[in-house]
Amino acid sequence: MKLSEFKNKKWVRFVSNKYVLILVFFIIWMFFFDTNSYFIHKELNEDIDALEQKKEEYQNEIARDKAFIEKMEDSNEMEKYAREKYYLKKENEDIYIIQYEDSLQKKGNNE
Repeated sequence: MKLSEFKNKKWVRFVSNKYVLILVFFIIWMFFFDTNSYFIHKELNEDIDALEQKKEEYQNEIARDKAFIEKMEDSNEMEKYAREKYYLKKENEDIYIIQYEDSLQKKGNNE
């Protein structure tokens, strides 16, 4: 096959067209090398998804905290929480903490 026959083939003429070459170069450049390339956009979209997930977690935590704060506005609930969490007591009052065997942490593997 001679070079002139090869150049006259339809697909060779199409690929060797300067506009096609420029278009292919432009697509390759935009896809791989540009500062706004596909890979950078993909990475940024993953970051956005992770941040949106964190935002949702924080909003859920804020909602739980708001509900807790509203609950603590009642003095009886606040007293109950302080007694259970911090073992606070009133004057002239004794507190007994009862622990069952199954609630105690074992120190050794043999026990």
